[in-house]
Amino acid sequence: MEFFCYHRDRPGSGKLRNELLEDHWSYMDGYATELIARGPTFADDGETPSGSVHIVDLPDPAAARAFAFDEPNYQAGAYRDVLLRRWRNLLGRTMWDFPGDRTDGNQYLVLGLGSGPAADLVVSPDRDDLIAYGPLLSDDEATWLGTAALVRAPDPDEARAVLTLDRYADIEVHDWEFGGRR
Repeated sequence: MEFFCYHRDRPGSGKLRNELLEDHWSYMDGYATELIARGPTFADDGETPSGSVHIVDLPDPAAARAFAFDEPNYQAGAYRDVLLRRWRNLLGRTMWDFPGDRTDGNQYLVLGLGSGPAADLVVSPDRDDLIAYGPLLSDDEATWLGTAALVRAPDPDEARAVLTLDRYADIEVHDWEFGGRR
């Protein structure tokens, strides 16, 4: 079962996150084979961390909750909240299989929070700009709750355009970068 996890930073938690960086990376090392994508998001200045995205394949919702809430930054209070949803990998690959150049262009997390009937469940085969893409779902997969995408785009407006704008209650766009040990 695939899960989308977005830990949003608590304001002013940058120092704490820096202190826990090795602990965070070591924790994620334990999930290396389960990770589909990962990486930090940034505030509008493009430098201040604002959150952490992890898309992971785990056995069940209980394992996903343990993954999200046992994470060292969460345990230490660096995050203000966690968005954890079932997710379906419509690209069928990990971010490490992304065929594009990781350094060419900007990368974004696009979160479309659903309202009404499901949208954007089919991916056009010519979308080479998609790094990860899939619907956000209820634990039993019966209810569509939105769409999460990691995308390479020239700017936030182009990133937002990967979703059908009028089919969402809200669409968030966050600067994002490929994560992992440096």
